[in-house]
Amino acid sequence: MQLIWFILIGIAAGWLAGQIMKTDNKGVVGDLIIGVVGAILGGFLIGLLGFSASGLLGSLITATLGAVVLIAGLRQLKKRR
Repeated sequence: MQLIWFILIGIAAGWLAGQIMKTDNKGVVGDLIIGVVGAILGGFLIGLLGFSASGLLGSLITATLGAVVLIAGLRQLKKRR
């Protein structure tokens, strides 16, 4: 059951990050990938700051923040090329 929640939060976080960063629609699979990688990145960054997220809302916020950072980083890499 946790895997299902992780996937659903990943999709939602990827979609939210896309809306915040004004990216074109990547579809459900693209949102899932961005959200899952964002969740890992967000968890790492939140941990570095000494915080932890709990519950559904905390997980969604952490994953969304990580996905926003991921999209911003990818944009910077793309600009350098």
